[in-house]
Amino acid sequence: MKKALITGVTGQDGSYLSEFLLDKGYDVHGVIRRSSVDFRERIAHLEGKEHFHLHYGDVSDSMSMLQVVGNVKPDEIYNLAAQSHVQVSFDVPEFTADVDAVGVVRILEAVRQCDLEKTCRIYQASTSELYGKVEEVPQSETTHFHPYSPYAVAKLYGYWIIKEYREAYDMFCCSGILFNHESERRGETFVTRKITLAASRIAQGKQEKLYLGNLSSLRDWGYARDYVECMWLILQHDKPEDFVIATGVQHSVRDFAKLAFHYAGIEVEFRGEGIDEKGYDLATGKAVIEVSPDFYRPTDVVNLLGDPTKAKTELGWDPSKTPFEELVKIMVDHDMQKVAVERAGEHVKQNLEEYLEKGIIK
Repeated sequence: MKKALITGVTGQDGSYLSEFLLDKGYDVHGVIRRSSVDFRERIAHLEGKEHFHLHYGDVSDSMSMLQVVGNVKPDEIYNLAAQSHVQVSFDVPEFTADVDAVGVVRILEAVRQCDLEKTCRIYQASTSELYGKVEEVPQSETTHFHPYSPYAVAKLYGYWIIKEYREAYDMFCCSGILFNHESERRGETFVTRKITLAASRIAQGKQEKLYLGNLSSLRDWGYARDYVECMWLILQHDKPEDFVIATGVQHSVRDFAKLAFHYAGIEVEFRGEGIDEKGYDLATGKAVIEVSPDFYRPTDVVNLLGDPTKAKTELGWDPSKTPFEELVKIMVDHDMQKVAVERAGEHVKQNLEEYLEKGIIK
């Protein structure tokens, strides 16, 4: 039985990867940070399973990583831990660098110090944000990088240190350059999930309006559940290499929002330009989407489109398994149900408070 160690196991990708590896017959070990607040909802259904284990540690703490790697002695490590929010990286650039850049070195060195460099394969979660101010469309493994945020700069260090350890120490370590990958487990502050939740809440009368930044930003959006398979395939390859993980299909934020509202039962028409552009509910005439300058970034990446040819031909991975339209529908269907449950809970709570007040129940 192979042993895999996953950092960032509580995240969107970590939860899907855990499920995938367990189905493959792996003994899965996840690294979690100590917190007084419960943040394990994405992996709660896995806790208690025979071959799923959790260990306290943090990629910002070299001693904890050394201890976890030494105790587990994994065959494969998937480093998914990161401060992964681009906008937040402008607010906390030092923390982002410590986790996303130096954190990679701590893992590589833990493997070396535990004498596992010849037996342990390492996957590093890289990002399409490396291309930043893009110099070529579509972007492939040979496209020049031009990072355009503290997050991207930190991730670029992680990408290059992986290559350095691969060449200097003959280690099997690789980067997957993942383009935007979404799901119903995506964090609620990320733009796609923000859109699907808002569309669901507006459709059910729980929210009036959605505020977004640059509606014309173009992204290559895929389904996170599909992308974790490619992470695994990269480490099963006969030699360590870096791969672009993308769909090769591009849409704007405007496209995503219009489709999400459609699946929520609201047909939206956009009018105006730039900061004055608004999305109107055709049935009511009300503006349900507006642009806010608060969501513009100091430097904005506007044109990401990946070329997954290498992953398709060398790994046999299918980037078109879940089309864009199906991805958006999956997310909206989930959030429509989530909002409906929240509304039902509020109704029960309201009735309970009323009964208590009237003395019907004690």
